Amino acid sequence: MTSSRVVLITGGNRGIGYAIAEEFVSAGHKVAVTVRSGSGPEGSLAVKADVLDAASLDAAIAEVEKSLGPIEILVANAGITKDTLLMRMSDEDFEQVIDTNLNGVFRVVKRATKSMIKQRYGRVLLIGSVVGLLGSPGQINYSASKSALVGMARSLTRELGGRGITANVVAPGFIDTDMTAELTDAQQKDYLSRIPAGRFATPAEVAKVCLWLASDDASYISGAVVPVDGGLGMGH
Repeated sequence: MTSSRVVLITGGNRGIGYAIAEEFVSAGHKVAVTVRSGSGPEGSLAVKADVLDAASLDAAIAEVEKSLGPIEILVANAGITKDTLLMRMSDEDFEQVIDTNLNGVFRVVKRATKSMIKQRYGRVLLIGSVVGLLGSPGQINYSASKSALVGMARSLTRELGGRGITANVVAPGFIDTDMTAELTDAQQKDYLSRIPAGRFATPAEVAKVCLWLASDDASYISGAVVPVDGGLGMGH
């Protein structure tokens, strides 16, 4: 990595977001994380924000830019699941996941890219999921929200690619986090049987890919979907 950049990561208080924040901090970047509660890793600036609340995002981004400088790298990671089969899924189950995982990403991207456009430099990383393109029973809301990020990244690339800004989707598979810990032993065994690598990933394995995609080494990669899934989603 050539120089220290200002990084904003949404949902940086646990799981993959926390690991991504740790990775950028240890690489010497100036890192801010949005949290609804808790805090990010040591060395990061935690700002209270909710991706559903536009005013809270305006305030958080103003605070980050005042404290650290103009945002140069955005990792849109905040997301939720409300898994259930289509016939049981309420309108609210669908709408809440879309509002956080898709509309929330739009709200953050729109605000954080203002500085990038002025500087003619930026990295936008959208944290998608293998199920965005692979599909998953019980996750119509979640997979729809994550597949939509591909269109967003590609349209962003076409709009802003000439200004030194890249936009990519990182698509993790099954990762050892609180979410996978909630799966039953039978579910875990079933998922593992489908992953060619034969194991779940660590959050750090996702974080290292994000760090590389945000680096100058990856300046000619944009509009890509980069899987970190042990081969689970091959061809999707």
